[in-house]
Amino acid sequence: MSNQFSKSRRQFFAQSGVGLLAYASMPGWLQAMENMGDMPKMAPFKASANFHPDVELDLFCRPSEVAILPGQATRVQRYVAKLVKGPANTLAEIPGSYLGPVMRFEKGQKIRINLHNQLDEATITHWHGLHVSAEMDGHPLYAIDKGQTFVYEFEMLNRASMNIYHPHPHNTTAKQVYHGLAGAILVNDAEERRLELPSGEYEVPIVIQDRRFDANNQLQYVHGMHDRMMGFYGDRILVNGRADFQLDVASRAYRFRVLNGSTARIYKLAWDDNTPLTVIGTDGGLLEVPVNKPYVMLAPGERLDIWADFSGRKVGSQLVLRSRSFSGALPKMAERMMGGMGGGEHGGGRGMGMHASALPMGSDYPIFTIKVARQVGDSPKLPDSLAQIKRYTLHDTANPDKPVPIGISEGPMRMVLNGRPYAYNDILPGERIPFNTVQLMEIFHAHGGSGGHGDKAGGEHGSDAGKGQGMRHGNREESGGRRMGGMGMGMGGMNHGGGQDEGGHKMGMMRGMDHGGEGKGGDHQMGGMGMGGNMGMMMSMAHPIHLHGQYFQILSRTVGMGEGDGYATVKDGFIEGGWKDTVLVMPGERVRIIKPFQDFKGLFMYHCHNLEHEDMGMMRDFLVG
Repeated sequence: MSNQFSKSRRQFFAQSGVGLLAYASMPGWLQAMENMGDMPKMAPFKASANFHPDVELDLFCRPSEVAILPGQATRVQRYVAKLVKGPANTLAEIPGSYLGPVMRFEKGQKIRINLHNQLDEATITHWHGLHVSAEMDGHPLYAIDKGQTFVYEFEMLNRASMNIYHPHPHNTTAKQVYHGLAGAILVNDAEERRLELPSGEYEVPIVIQDRRFDANNQLQYVHGMHDRMMGFYGDRILVNGRADFQLDVASRAYRFRVLNGSTARIYKLAWDDNTPLTVIGTDGGLLEVPVNKPYVMLAPGERLDIWADFSGRKVGSQLVLRSRSFSGALPKMAERMMGGMGGGEHGGGRGMGMHASALPMGSDYPIFTIKVARQVGDSPKLPDSLAQIKRYTLHDTANPDKPVPIGISEGPMRMVLNGRPYAYNDILPGERIPFNTVQLMEIFHAHGGSGGHGDKAGGEHGSDAGKGQGMRHGNREESGGRRMGGMGMGMGGMNHGGGQDEGGHKMGMMRGMDHGGEGKGGDHQMGGMGMGGNMGMMMSMAHPIHLHGQYFQILSRTVGMGEGDGYATVKDGFIEGGWKDTVLVMPGERVRIIKPFQDFKGLFMYHCHNLEHEDMGMMRDFLVG
């Protein structure tokens, strides 16, 4: 372990108030985390003679320089693409941006993409949201070195939707995305085309990111362990790779294809004049009907399809899309250190502590400005009905009484799923998914438990511990809504002296000390490194959980009674009626989803899309077979 690493760790504990007792028990686990899962290298795929693409692209990952702020150009990494074969509208550059070109495909097209690595480090590209085979999904197994080429070949199976392409190399995903490697994929199909939604100049990608620059306009990234544990937050908002973004529009309806491209920041999007946001689609495409919301939450990796109608607004008038104040997504101590919520136009009060931010997450600040620049006479009308969606119920699942668990556990230096950091070829029993099935899954905070593996508080065993104490959200729960969202246990099961919860498991600091850093890799304890359930609760924060492969549907949300204040500031901003591939799970919340595992066998990842957390080990594989 390097001296710099150790110094960062000591600084974090001193500043976070964790204390030396917890710190003293951690080195064994930390060493395991730093060496988590050496990844074997697979030979890059080459073009197949019997695959005849309708579309072929060359996609280059290369260093570059882009003018983002006035003055010196900023060094970035970026995707550059060249169309080899296919329709002329397949690629669309975003002017003046470091972001990769928008790729536009049709459902049913056969696609070949030749990925060329021109970086001085390994990389591989993941097609976030696309339903492709395990070999074509961009698993870190297939990372290629400088000078190598990886050939992707797949048929577009997705319905009309907005998806993402970004790097997925082991341990360096966040850094590469932060430095510019990201782009959007728009899929079209006949169902969507019949609606005649705004298109061309009236269909606008909106990629929201936060960045931090030094005095020479160069990107600054992670300065210490605090930035990894809480996620990295910039102090300047960029839209489509540009600062102080303004969009000139006509007085008519637009379609905004919105992506949260930040590595960690969560947004609470709302119009500044309190006009409702009209949402017509989510990660996996169009909803059945439009939904009006006072605000919408948008976590890293999530997308929104927004109908924005400026009809009737006068030329010269302006409208601002803001991120409004909210709380509860970070531990309370971290919120205070960053400056707290409600910070005014630019995040306002800088708060106390070394990590005070000029733009605290959860504060109120502008995203971009819209100016009505010209008057037009007519505008398309918002359809009453958008798309047909096959609704899954518990009866469609292969495991209605035994959901697949995804247990979130965090603490100083500890970001894991189902009790274990990422390691290749480390598949737990609950991570083996029968091929061609539809699965009920439950995502929950597992502090003091074992992420569903050997803990009755986990989703695998049903969690009756919190019966009657939770609040249910969502109207499609078919099993009575008995789940307790808080901390993976009944609230009555908490005690601070190392007693027993209803599942017979020790909790509190003593439990963490009894089991910290020992056992068989962490699969039967979540209290490692001296962090028991009590300390885990102190570290509890929101996590956007992304599952590779097919989209899923949200069945229900359940939240613990103790989470009311923060949860009340975000709960009306969730869109639950459509297809998703990423879901924000707030502290104390359980989210039940239904996900198909069809067409393809192999390893498919699931992880936190707070990319700093992913790189710390909050990532696992499902083995479908």
